[in-house]
Amino acid sequence: MKLKNNIKSILKSFLLILITIFYGCDSDETQTVTTLENLVWADEFDANGAPNSANWIYDIGNGGNTRAGAGWGNNELQNYTARPENIIVEDGILKIIAQKESFMGSGYTSARILTKGLYQNKYGRYEASIKLPWGQGIWPAFWLLGNDANGTVIWPKVGEIDIMEYRGQQPTVVDGTIHGPGYSAGEAITKKYTLDKDRFDTGFHRFGIEWGPNYINFYVDDVLYNQITPSDLPDDGEWVFNDNEFYIILNVAVGGNFVGPPNEETVFPQTMEVDYVRVYQ
Repeated sequence: MKLKNNIKSILKSFLLILITIFYGCDSDETQTVTTLENLVWADEFDANGAPNSANWIYDIGNGGNTRAGAGWGNNELQNYTARPENIIVEDGILKIIAQKESFMGSGYTSARILTKGLYQNKYGRYEASIKLPWGQGIWPAFWLLGNDANGTVIWPKVGEIDIMEYRGQQPTVVDGTIHGPGYSAGEAITKKYTLDKDRFDTGFHRFGIEWGPNYINFYVDDVLYNQITPSDLPDDGEWVFNDNEFYIILNVAVGGNFVGPPNEETVFPQTMEVDYVRVYQ
């Protein structure tokens, strides 16, 4: 699988220019397309066991000990753990597993890992190959969050880039979104991408951004489907993506404002499988 994805990465710089002509934004938009090929950070998940501690730390609990508060600011239902029942690397794949179980006052468990303090950067191409879970109330994400300067800068001022966000009850659709001052939560700048005759839970797909001064490109499987620039912000919006370093987050939430709670048809456990995460400059 990884050899195949490496070949695709080599071809990407040639394909993007052609793809831009046929896909993505309206025909009257002018897009900036980059060809970033210098690999500066990666996790290929080659060692079985816990995720590499040189690359990742964990968020633990239900958010009650954070500024966001219980439910992680989104009325989420899970308790995040570092247990192998919720997160493990097996046979070259990172697995984040949402379980239905009673644990520390929560009815569900899952995991969230981040590169905060270990790898933070500004600009570049960020991509991951992921097979998504499915079901009502399942909320996986691959995203970037701005450095908070030891808590002195708060969300949404720090900035957030949701490279891939997904409602488990809509297995053919993902969202690419940014949050910042004047455009956050329900007012975020976002666009959907819909798979044609396929589902995101039946195979691996590549989710990524290419990010530079005053633009962020969003793509799925090398299809450039959106570009966001400062001109897309509301009049009172502030572009915060030129000034801050961001870190990577992978997680699977259960319930929350974005997806609603699981229902009787939601099957557990649900697993997000990640083949690799890579950053290019």
